[in-house]
Amino acid sequence: MGIARLAPVDYLVLLIYFAFVVGIGWALKRYMRTSTDFFLSGRSIPAWITGLAFLSANLGAQEVVGMGASGAKYGMLTTHFYFAAIPSMVFVGVFMMPFYYGSRARSVPEYLKLRFDEKTRALNAVSFAVMTIFSSGTSMYAMSLLLKVMLGWNFTSSILISVLVVMTYTSLGGLTSAMYNEVLQFFLIVAGFLPLVYLGLLDSGGWAGLQSRLAAVATGQGFEPGAWSSTWRYLGRATENPMGVDWIGMTLGLWFVLGFGYWCTDFLVVQRAMAAKSMSAARRTPLIAAVPKMLFPALVVLPGMIAIALTYQAGSSGFALPRKPDGAFDFDMVTPMMLAHYLPPGALGLGITALIASFMSGMAGNVTAFNTVWTYDIYQSYIRPGRPDRHYLWMGRMATVFGIGVSVAAAYVAAQFNNIMDLLQLVFAFVNAPLFATFLLGMFWRRTTGHGAFFGLLLGTGAAALHHGLTAPAGAATLIKGGWLGTVLHRYPSEMAQNFWTAILAWSFCFLMTVLVSVLTRQKKSNEELRGLVYSLTPRPAEDGARWYRRPITLGIAVLLLSLVLNMIFW
Repeated sequence: MGIARLAPVDYLVLLIYFAFVVGIGWALKRYMRTSTDFFLSGRSIPAWITGLAFLSANLGAQEVVGMGASGAKYGMLTTHFYFAAIPSMVFVGVFMMPFYYGSRARSVPEYLKLRFDEKTRALNAVSFAVMTIFSSGTSMYAMSLLLKVMLGWNFTSSILISVLVVMTYTSLGGLTSAMYNEVLQFFLIVAGFLPLVYLGLLDSGGWAGLQSRLAAVATGQGFEPGAWSSTWRYLGRATENPMGVDWIGMTLGLWFVLGFGYWCTDFLVVQRAMAAKSMSAARRTPLIAAVPKMLFPALVVLPGMIAIALTYQAGSSGFALPRKPDGAFDFDMVTPMMLAHYLPPGALGLGITALIASFMSGMAGNVTAFNTVWTYDIYQSYIRPGRPDRHYLWMGRMATVFGIGVSVAAAYVAAQFNNIMDLLQLVFAFVNAPLFATFLLGMFWRRTTGHGAFFGLLLGTGAAALHHGLTAPAGAATLIKGGWLGTVLHRYPSEMAQNFWTAILAWSFCFLMTVLVSVLTRQKKSNEELRGLVYSLTPRPAEDGARWYRRPITLGIAVLLLSLVLNMIFW
């Protein structure tokens, strides 16, 4: 039995949602005539749709469940994942989108081929495919956890039902179907989680009462009273905060490497902007997404902070988080338990539907990115080149089925973590961190060569593996969480601290090796071949007479100022 008792109205809300998402895929199937329609929506989607989809592709179940878990485990420090995203989203909109969209590349690996060479593209295509499999598997685990806890379903049943729905609408309607469902999911998350946050805050005594309760959490774990309710104040030393990072690890590891590495190079989100109907719409896409992004901690991080506060000092509801067999809190249970505890019939159905929607969105986003990279950058390039377009359309649909199948195995890996966000950031440290160094040099240093990019990526990823293999989080078993080389040279206070420094080393090593190899090798591409791919050789994009408030640079400045204000408020 699950912890929630769903009323008939709750099941009705769920059924309506499932019918709606499958219906979208079926309705869009007749428009999927070419591979471009299937993989890039024919580049015809308006900016407000691509903007919300750009955000929602990142707002999967692993994000909603993982950030709630991180809110309980690390407190307000978790909001850095949102605030750190803002400069990255502005950068990709103002500076990088002209390269992606203007080159007419169909994927990030294809851009690497145009800028560097085939071997760099192949390396990134394989690493990205592996990353999407892990991310999709994490979504599966989050979803199965929800259905097991809420409804009492077993793991296999939860996986099969959800997988069948995602497989149906993505294989029918491709990227367009995924994007419109992502927009629906965005509004469902807002509608489903607002009452949860309101009721949780009411039970905690408002924001002031929550801060008082969080002080008890902090002192109970040996920290200063404000450690759970501040963003920057306790980053002076790693020992002063629950995440175990100092300001260097936070700013370089998260704000720079992981933040820019994810939002600027991850094809999962870039693909949404590349589906926009014009260059101007593509550049506005991440800027539109940045506004709700910086406000979302109130919906997904705050429930975790409320949950840990009430666990330490029970409110009128008597809420308490469960523990795992080893005695540690099961932080991944935060969001499901909060939903079941606080929401009445009807609202509970809406909340569960919002979580299911986030799972569908996150998994569909990874699957559509995987099938594009597999079909264009691996299958078409190296396995079966020169086939008719309808053959690649068929392969894209088959890749959807294959990608979902392999993701099931990754779900079991995610089960080894008590906070799935720790696993996701580890994967990003291996893949996105070195890739961002490659992109920076490739876009802004014409002298970067294909050999430099390839060996920089390879050695940067190797540095991440070496660091992870020789370090481990405090109290964690080796292998999956590190130390798999047999010797642990250093133990970090938390999994997240280990991830940040893994990312810093991967980026630094990739950057240095790319520069070194590029200096020792010859640039084979002419200026004409690099036009549109290197910043100094690319004409600035025209604004097409757009009013000043619709121009990307103006929107970018406004977004950065708003983000600065929020950081100062919650300092």
